[in-house]
Amino acid sequence: MDFRRKRIIKSELGGTVSEIYPHDLQFYRIPPTGEISLEEFDEFAVERLQVLRIVELVYVREGGGNMDEIKKGVLSELKKFPELKSFVKLINASGCNQTEADVAVRRRDHISHFILRLAYCRTEDLRRWFLKRELELFRLRWFSLTSEGKNKFLQINGLNYKSINDAERQSLMEYSHGMLTSGVEYFQVPFVEVADLVRTRRVFLRHGFAFITSSDIISVISFLFRAQLAQELVITSRKLPQLEQADERVFHNLTSLPHCYTGKDYSIVQNKNSVSIENLEALSKISYPLCMRHMHNTLRKEHHLRHGGRQQYGLFLKGIGVSLEDALRFWRDEFTQRPDIDNEKFDKNYAYNIRHNFGREGKKVNYTPYSCIKIISQSLGAQDQHGCPFKHWDLAKLKTTISQIAPSATGVQELANLATQGHYQLACTKLFELTHNGVIPDGGVNHPNQYFEQSQAVLSGNLDSVKKENVPPQQHKLPPKKESTESQNKDNSLWDDINLEDMEF
Repeated sequence: MDFRRKRIIKSELGGTVSEIYPHDLQFYRIPPTGEISLEEFDEFAVERLQVLRIVELVYVREGGGNMDEIKKGVLSELKKFPELKSFVKLINASGCNQTEADVAVRRRDHISHFILRLAYCRTEDLRRWFLKRELELFRLRWFSLTSEGKNKFLQINGLNYKSINDAERQSLMEYSHGMLTSGVEYFQVPFVEVADLVRTRRVFLRHGFAFITSSDIISVISFLFRAQLAQELVITSRKLPQLEQADERVFHNLTSLPHCYTGKDYSIVQNKNSVSIENLEALSKISYPLCMRHMHNTLRKEHHLRHGGRQQYGLFLKGIGVSLEDALRFWRDEFTQRPDIDNEKFDKNYAYNIRHNFGREGKKVNYTPYSCIKIISQSLGAQDQHGCPFKHWDLAKLKTTISQIAPSATGVQELANLATQGHYQLACTKLFELTHNGVIPDGGVNHPNQYFEQSQAVLSGNLDSVKKENVPPQQHKLPPKKESTESQNKDNSLWDDINLEDMEF
């Protein structure tokens, strides 16, 4: 379907596209049909993933507080990414507009939701995360609707909740003992559908109906949305083996989507001036994230890191601007301080791997520094020193280490709480805030090299110059499947459009 052409488009579901998407907010009850390209498929998936991660960041940062503040925070973060402008429009939508642009945005929202269902239905943890984020986004969008938009949504979805008029409210107020007030919109719903509100005596009851405010009706609608989505995710997970046979190309990418990094590409060093290894000790104390600070200190103390640590820290150094020649000298100087490693052994066992990471050996690939998601998802051995401290350390060690960096008792406890709740990147973001005079990195901390870059910008007073850049075109792609030479030489039919109608959600 092409919304750039000024023509009426029919859908397999029947009716025009405007009839299929009559409202900005959806329950996502009917799967999408039609054709989209693999490029568009990947683009939709990554965009929605970015949005849900931003929603998570803001909700946790605001502590689930005032919805106006949450909306302001989400919109502020979304506007930093030009490719997410359609979601800015959705969150600001009144619910009733029917322009061609509005309908195109709704289609994008609809398809992207179902794509992420396929990616996040695989495990209980993934389903829980997706369900919570989608519910938060749903609630945020509900509060942006006008009164007319809310009534239209209820009508479209067969939810027979009507708002009472001024005359009805005035007649009920004399019986409500102050529970109903003037100037507030109330909905009339069967009391059995708001049992939780009745139990806590938060609503006025009369003649079998509960009279709830617009802020309370979202509790009812959220319950329905959550119950439906939870059930559909389970059903989809059971059908995955059958679905994966439809097109291996699609599901290979979807499997890796939850661990997909969607930020700036740090495989190409942006710094005009290289970082001197003589300055690494000082930099580690002021601009390193906790994971890299720990590995640097361990290397200085033990003069050795295991392979996982060398990869994680070595690529980080490459990303901040350490040259290959300096990297070889840095690692050689440290490792040869051990009595069992001399220059010859270093050249034999370690130098090749350093050159390989810089693309000078083997396949000569320009390896990318590890993102937070990749670091968090790693499995560690008993003697490994890499990984994410907020995930992989025990709480006592974490609190002791943080207290040496950010002595505030309140801050230490807040960081510990975030780590305990599984908000590892948010904990790292909070540590940045505590150590950089309250400055919060754009979009939160998503990459160790982003932490370093923005830390240096804050300390030098040039924060505006490193504000979140547009994601490079290649970052819109999901991790590609490795193809053999023979596969790569096939004709372009490999990337022909896929048909969503053939995929049962």
